[in-house]
Amino acid sequence: MSPSRKPDPAGHRIPSLRSRRPVAGPPPALPRHNLAVPAPDDLPFAVGTFDEIGPLSRAGFPHRHTFYELVYVTHGRAAHVIDLETHPVRPPHLFVVTPGQVHHWRDQRDLRGHVLLCDAEFLLTFPADRDALHRSSHRSWRPRDTAQARRIATLLRWTTTEYRRGGPGRESTLRAYLHLLLTEVLRSRPTVPAPGPAPDAGTCHQRAAETARRFEELLAEPDLVGEPPRAYARRMGVSVRHLNDAVPLATGTTPARLIRRARVLEAKRLLTGTDLTVATIADRLGFADPAYFCRFFRREAGDSPGAFRRHGGKHHDPAPTHIDVP
Repeated sequence: MSPSRKPDPAGHRIPSLRSRRPVAGPPPALPRHNLAVPAPDDLPFAVGTFDEIGPLSRAGFPHRHTFYELVYVTHGRAAHVIDLETHPVRPPHLFVVTPGQVHHWRDQRDLRGHVLLCDAEFLLTFPADRDALHRSSHRSWRPRDTAQARRIATLLRWTTTEYRRGGPGRESTLRAYLHLLLTEVLRSRPTVPAPGPAPDAGTCHQRAAETARRFEELLAEPDLVGEPPRAYARRMGVSVRHLNDAVPLATGTTPARLIRRARVLEAKRLLTGTDLTVATIADRLGFADPAYFCRFFRREAGDSPGAFRRHGGKHHDPAPTHIDVP
């Protein structure tokens, strides 16, 4: 499902998005896009306008990514749906979509702006930036004032120019620009500290935070939904005891509870974003008995799967707090 691309007359690198096709197992219920950079050995990073990234940057169907996406809409109208929550777009407006989240655009009209994509490995130099992106999921920002809007747009222009230019120091410069961009964006949220140097990696709390971050990233993997904590611990190369000790220390809740939440969220995604039967969804989520899945879903979501689907995902669940600034 790779979009057709025309050569760029200026010789700029033009990234694209491609659907991921697993080699084994059932086909994905929701399309999953990979980042396709122009050369196999190029950076796992891309930035450009909606038009430069391609049609899938404005995809009107529910899908998920294997990478981070930061979108800054500067013109047009649309509704951006991220994991069942609808965000009316009011330019200038910035969104963060993390790996595994399901999103799509609706009712688009002349949508323009900047799109920045990067794989998790691009963020290894600044772990705090990776944590900041994770904390930013399910949220949207509008600049507090015109001056901040100009700063964000300027940083994105500089990043795009550096990405196209190439040459020595390109990778470190792009990471620095991304760090500055995240710092600027998170300053709109006084309750969340801007990214900065990570604490001493030898501390107990820092090790717990790293374990929790890796665990939360795996929770976004649809192939692991429904697996017990030991399956996640095995993928992470840690013991179940370490996982059960570290995650509550960093998050305040247990791995089992987080897995349950991830299971419910994936069920909601499949109920609203696909035509799969309830029995098929139950099977994909690891439930041998569809009736037990229905009881589980009603207990956790407050509605039956069928009613939740009929209501289009609108029911008694409280919406996450937003930080949009008028």
